[in-house]
Amino acid sequence: MTTEALENVEGRDIGSGISIIRERTGIDGSGPRLHQHPYRETFVIVSGRARFTIGAAEREGGTGDVLVVPADTPHKFAVIGPETYEAVHIHESDHFITEWLE
Repeated sequence: MTTEALENVEGRDIGSGISIIRERTGIDGSGPRLHQHPYRETFVIVSGRARFTIGAAEREGGTGDVLVVPADTPHKFAVIGPETYEAVHIHESDHFITEWLE
């Protein structure tokens, strides 16, 4: 199974104040390295599971869960296979702003 970004949409391109990433992957352990945004990010998990690090906390998110990362909070996640992880990542900005920490 490969990692595939299904759709990345910056809100400014469509007249919206939010930007989204639709992601799907079945690769165990895959996910972004530690980063943060100057706005909240909300993860809506459609299927699968992932281990999230949000600030100093760790938690598992699975099908149907909604996780919110506060602004300026370091975060990352890693897919827990073998199920396919599919989610919508909602960025509260009309464009993506990411500070990579790792």
